[in-house]
Amino acid sequence: MNLDLTGKLALVTGSTRGIGLATATGLAQMGAEVIVNGREAASVANAIAKIKQAAPAAKAYAAAFDLGGPEGCAGLTAQFPQVDILVNNLGIYEPGAFFDIEDDAWTRMFEVNVMSGVRLTRHYLKRMLDHKDWGRVVFVSSESAIFVPKEMIHYGFSKAAQLYVARGAAEQTKATNITVNSVLPGPTWVEMAPVRLAARAESMGTTIDDLAARTFTERRPASLLQRYATPEEVANLICYVCSKASSATNGAALRADGGIVTNPF
Repeated sequence: MNLDLTGKLALVTGSTRGIGLATATGLAQMGAEVIVNGREAASVANAIAKIKQAAPAAKAYAAAFDLGGPEGCAGLTAQFPQVDILVNNLGIYEPGAFFDIEDDAWTRMFEVNVMSGVRLTRHYLKRMLDHKDWGRVVFVSSESAIFVPKEMIHYGFSKAAQLYVARGAAEQTKATNITVNSVLPGPTWVEMAPVRLAARAESMGTTIDDLAARTFTERRPASLLQRYATPEEVANLICYVCSKASSATNGAALRADGGIVTNPF
């Protein structure tokens, strides 16, 4: 199995922590040069240090841009006009009751989670097709795209939109060595998980441990994994899809959801 990405340049958006950082680290360990993106220069530098600790020979470049709007995307593409691998990982997550979610929250969710990937894919995929004979684009969606959570419908909506964008973009790649796919994580224990659970636990008068357990007894009882995945477990699938070994996988939605989605197709 050819997992060597030596000589390839990969951009992972939202890669200063969580699944994004684990993916950038994995790609670096596979030999790729990586562009690390975050809003703050300090967090990007810290992430690069972590990547180089895991992969001492890695070449990593800083891209401190807020990609939640067209200006940040334009700045990033100007600094790095061409890449071999694009991982659209950037995303925000915000629970809220449907009747309490105002228009600006819907707009922000769409701009960050969907339009960042649209803008970057429009730029980089076009150049892959025009100038290269190989390329990979991956959208990091969510099981919430299929199993829409009632506590954050706008998030599920944005993740479902990513699936359609990715499939439509994949249609542009017929008879090439360029692929566009989606990966759908399930509940993942990223750095912000305890913070989010702590806020919810306080409002509900319970504990973080109780809420974590209830994730799989109440919110996602269909889970076969019955625990949070680690960022590395999700990144393993993303990195494979970015590799040369995944050449026959295109236009697909691949799940790393722990078995939450019961539909086998």
